[in-house]
Amino acid sequence: MNLTVELTTDQVLNLVRQMPPQEKRAVLLAIAEQAEADREKRIDEAEMRLRQLCLSRGLDWDAMTEDEREGFVDDLLHEDDQCEP
Repeated sequence: MNLTVELTTDQVLNLVRQMPPQEKRAVLLAIAEQAEADREKRIDEAEMRLRQLCLSRGLDWDAMTEDEREGFVDDLLHEDDQCEP
């Protein structure tokens, strides 16, 4: 049986502040590790999406230079600007 307790951010912070220093450090490390894993996942998903966009436009992400990749992303970011009257 899983029991979930919902706490506010202030409640969590107050609980962490009451912990001994070594346990606070363990909590911070766990949060940092999760943040890094989430970041890596977002990067992988973004790269997959960029590869798909390149393929749909007849380009090969892997064959592109870093400058070409940057130009491609810059073009994507400014596409909507070109469509406005």
